[in-house]
Amino acid sequence: MRYLMLFTLGFAGACTACAYLLWTFPAGAVAALALAFALWLPGRTHRRCKAASRILLGVGMGFLWFSLFGESYLKPVGQLEEKTHSTAVILTDYSREENHGSSAAGILRWEGKPYGVRIYLKENLNLKPGDSVRGEFSFRVTAAKSGKFGHYYAGKGIFLTGYQKGELVTRSVTKSPWWTAPARMRLQIQNRIDDLFPADTAAFARALVLGDSGVLDYGTASDLSVSGIRHMVAVSGLHVSILCALLALLIGRRRWLTCILGLPLLAMFCAVTGFTPSVTRASIMMGLMMIAGAIDREYDPLTELSAAVLVMTVLNPMVVTSVSFQLSAASVLGILLFYGKVRAWLMARFRTYKGIRGKAVKWFCTSAAISLSTLVFVTPISAYYFCSISLIAPLTNLLTVWAVVYIFWGILGVLLLGLFFRAGAGILAYGVSWLIRYVLGIAGILARIPLAAVYTQSLPVVIWLVSVYILGILFLGGRRKRPQWLLGLGTLGLAIALGISWLLPLRDHARMTVLDVGQGQCILLQSGGRSFLVDCGGDWDEKAADLAAKTLLSQGIHRLDGLILTHFDRDHVGGAPGLLHRVDAQRIYLPAGEALPADHRITVVEHSANLTFGDASITIYGGGPAAVSNENSLCVLFDTGDYDILITGDRSAYGERLLMRTYPLPKVSCLVAGHHGAKDSTCQELLNAVQPDTVIISAGRDNPYGHPAGETLFRLRQFGCRVLRTDRDGTILIRR
Repeated sequence: MRYLMLFTLGFAGACTACAYLLWTFPAGAVAALALAFALWLPGRTHRRCKAASRILLGVGMGFLWFSLFGESYLKPVGQLEEKTHSTAVILTDYSREENHGSSAAGILRWEGKPYGVRIYLKENLNLKPGDSVRGEFSFRVTAAKSGKFGHYYAGKGIFLTGYQKGELVTRSVTKSPWWTAPARMRLQIQNRIDDLFPADTAAFARALVLGDSGVLDYGTASDLSVSGIRHMVAVSGLHVSILCALLALLIGRRRWLTCILGLPLLAMFCAVTGFTPSVTRASIMMGLMMIAGAIDREYDPLTELSAAVLVMTVLNPMVVTSVSFQLSAASVLGILLFYGKVRAWLMARFRTYKGIRGKAVKWFCTSAAISLSTLVFVTPISAYYFCSISLIAPLTNLLTVWAVVYIFWGILGVLLLGLFFRAGAGILAYGVSWLIRYVLGIAGILARIPLAAVYTQSLPVVIWLVSVYILGILFLGGRRKRPQWLLGLGTLGLAIALGISWLLPLRDHARMTVLDVGQGQCILLQSGGRSFLVDCGGDWDEKAADLAAKTLLSQGIHRLDGLILTHFDRDHVGGAPGLLHRVDAQRIYLPAGEALPADHRITVVEHSANLTFGDASITIYGGGPAAVSNENSLCVLFDTGDYDILITGDRSAYGERLLMRTYPLPKVSCLVAGHHGAKDSTCQELLNAVQPDTVIISAGRDNPYGHPAGETLFRLRQFGCRVLRTDRDGTILIRR
C-alpha cells in the first residue's frame, strides 16, 4: 500500500481547504490526529483502517502546517491589505510593459521576512533584476482574495501586489548579483531566438522553450487553446520529459552519469523558466527517478508524484491554488491511473500487424491513450478556470505532439550552435521553423472546425459535462463495460445541451449582457436573432476578446450583425481584432475623426444611424467630425419597445450635454454609466433627462483610476436608481 500517497492526499486536501476557505483549522488538526491515532491502535489491522489513519494523519498535519504558515508568514503581511506604505522593492526579473505603464516582480521585506511581490508602475520603465525601486505603494494581499483567480499569484509565491501612488526613486545596480543569473540567461535566450528565427515562428519558439506565451499574438494563442494544445507553450512536464529524453539519447543508459548531469540540468531549467509549479513538479519527479536508477531502487510513479506534491506543498501551502500546479498534477495522475487500460483496450480493437503497420498501430494507440487519459482530470479543471472544453484536442495532440519533440530539440540545437557558428544556427532555425509552421497550421485548421470546442458559459453544457462524469463513474463500476454506449450517450447529451444553449437566447424578446472585462467595456445587445456588440476592451485585450468570443460561441453565434466601437481608447477597442479572428462581423460602426483601414465592413457614423430589426431598433448617435477624444464617443440607444437602454461611451458631462442638445433622447429604463463611473460623467442633467430606473457601471476591480468615483455613486444614490457594477456583480444580464 502506498502510504506516502495516502498521507499526501490528506495533507494536500487539508491545505486546499484552508487556502480556498481563507481560514485555518487548528481544532480540525487535533481532531484528525486523534482519529488517526484511534484507527492506528493495535487490533485495528484492517487495511481500510490503516489507509484511513494515514489519510487522517495527513489531514491533521496539513491543518497544523497551514495554521503555522498562516500565523507566522501570512498574518504579518496581512497588515498591508489595502494600505499605502512606503517601501523598497528589489527586482527579481525584468520589468514588462502593461496597458497602463509597466510591472515587475520583486522581493520586499516586512517584519524581517521576505515576500514575493508584483508592483505596477505608472510609467513604462526599463528595469532589470537587482535594481531597486522605492516609493509609496497601495498593497493587496493575494492570499486574501477568493474566487477563480484570487490565488493566481499566491500559488506562484507572490503574496503581494503593489500599485504605485507617489513618486518613485529607482536605483540601478552596475554589477548584477549572482542570483540574477537565471533571469539574465532567460533574456539572452529570448534575444537569441528573436535573432535567429523568422518573425512568424520566433514567438512560438520562445513560448515553447521558456513558457513565455505572452509574446504570442491573440490569434495564435486562441488557435492553440481551441485546438487543445495550449499546454505545449506553457512549460510543463512535457518539456521536462523531452529535455531528459534528449539527455538519455546523448549519454545512453549510464545511470550514474545521467544522475550527475541530469540533476543540475533540471535545476537550471527550473530556474530559467521561473520555477513554475508545473516544471518544479515534473523536475522533482524526474530527479527522483534519476536517483532511483542510480542507486538501483524501484521507481514507483504514484509515490514519486506524491513526494513531489508533498515537497511543494510544504514549501508553499498556497501552491495548491495554482492552476498550473493543478493541471500538471491532474494530467500525470490521469496518465498513471488510466493510460495502461486505455492503451490495452485500443490495442485489442486492432488486428495484430507486423512491421511498419504494427509500429504505426502501436504509436497511434500509445499517443491516443496518453491524450485521452490526460483529459480525464484536466477537463473539469479547464472547464472551471477557462470555461472551455476542446473536443478536437485528442486529434490535435495526435497530429502535433511528435513534431513538438523535434521542435524542442531543434531549438536547443539552434541555441547551442549559435554560441560558435551563427550561420549554421540560422540554417537549422530555418528548418525548425517549418515544423513550427506545421504545428501552427494544424492548430489553425482544426480550431476553425465547427464545435472544435464548447464553452461552459452555457449552463446546459455544464450539466452535460457533470452527467458525462457521472456516467463515467457508473461505467467504471459496472461489470459489463461497453464504451460505445458511453460515447453514444455523451454525444447525444452534448447535442441536446448545445441545442438548448442556442435556443434559449431566442426565447427572449431582447437582452443585454454587460460582460465583466475588468477596466473596460463590452456589451452584447440581442433581439430577434440579431446580435450587436458595443465595444470590446478591458484589463487585457486578450481577456476581453476571449470572454466576448466564448459568450457568442456558447450561443452558436459565429457572425455578429454589427460591432459598434464607441471610440478608440484601448479599454474599448483593444480586444476587437482578437474577437474578429474568431467571430466575424457583418458591419463595423466607428466614430469619425480617425484614419481608418480600408475595409468594406466599416461604416463611419458622423451624425446618426438607425438599425431596425423586428420589434427592436438600435440608434447610433455620432459625435460629429469636430469632436475629439472621449467626447467623440458614439452613443447607442437600444429600443426594445418597453425597455430602452442608453450607452454613452466615455463622454464627460460636456459630451453628455452636447448629446442632449443635438438629439432628442427618450426616457430610458437602463443607462450604462459613462466613462466607467468617472466623477465627471453621468451628470445630473443627463439623469434628469432620461430618468433611468437602473444604472450599470462597467469597471475593473482595483483599477488605478478609482472608478467608479464616490461622487458618481453619491449622485446615483441621490437620484434613487438601482446601481449594478461589474466589479462587484460580475457579468450582468438583463432579459426582456
